Amino acid sequence: MAHTADDYYVPHGSYWPILGSIGLTTLLVGFAMYLNQSGVGGYLMLGGVAITLVMMFGWFGTVINENQSGIYNAQVDRSFRWGMFWFIVSEVMFFGGFFGALFYAREFSVPWLAGEGAKLATGEYLWKGYEAVWPTNGPKDVGGEFEPMETWGLPALNTLILLSSGATLTWAHHALKSGHRGKLIIGLALTVALGALFLFFQAMEYREAYTHLNLTLGSGIYGSTFFMLTGFHGMHVTIGAIMLLVMLMRALKGHFTPDNHFAFEAAAWYWHFVDVVWLLLFIFVYWL
Repeated sequence: MAHTADDYYVPHGSYWPILGSIGLTTLLVGFAMYLNQSGVGGYLMLGGVAITLVMMFGWFGTVINENQSGIYNAQVDRSFRWGMFWFIVSEVMFFGGFFGALFYAREFSVPWLAGEGAKLATGEYLWKGYEAVWPTNGPKDVGGEFEPMETWGLPALNTLILLSSGATLTWAHHALKSGHRGKLIIGLALTVALGALFLFFQAMEYREAYTHLNLTLGSGIYGSTFFMLTGFHGMHVTIGAIMLLVMLMRALKGHFTPDNHFAFEAAAWYWHFVDVVWLLLFIFVYWL
């Protein structure tokens, strides 16, 4: 089908969406079976991940080829921008739920369990002697005694690393808009390397938590909120680093121009979102 500059591109029939649905469903069913200690659950999870990765590689490759062929116009570009905007909004809501759980536990649940507010009388009749201190694993010391993660050790170092990665990515973006492909490639490479370094230090942090601090996912409300927030953030850093690595490979192949590079901008938006989430994590999970 021929397209002009005024046409809105309508994609051809594609089997990638249904393949993605199969992959995600297989992953979900496998995960549920794994939680219920089914022997095949883990294999189904791996199969679902493999199908999903094939879908992503194929679908994204199709979109890249369509973009490079010049069939997208300004209206399609706006559609992509709005799509990425609403995706990031959904991610804000995702992390908002976990931050809300942390806030509710610290400001309401723990004080109530210690007897704050005479209406509940939990401190007198249910958990006599329990003190409202944070961090805590709850009135029954769920998971045993633990030590909280040190604020100014690896977490502070990772904060510096992630903020630096935001600076190198911004430098790469300015280089792209100025037509300096060499600086773009260097900036992207530095950003990906810093992201990988962040994940390495987070793995070291988790090892320290489990082996020396007895801080685990089962350490009551502090352990669960700590690992849910930092773990999901680490997953998002991994996804963002993969996205930027793809942008780096595309830059090496000569893709992107100063006027046509939304794929790069989308990955940059996502990475800066990850940076902001980490700042909030550092303040409310590690520091305060």
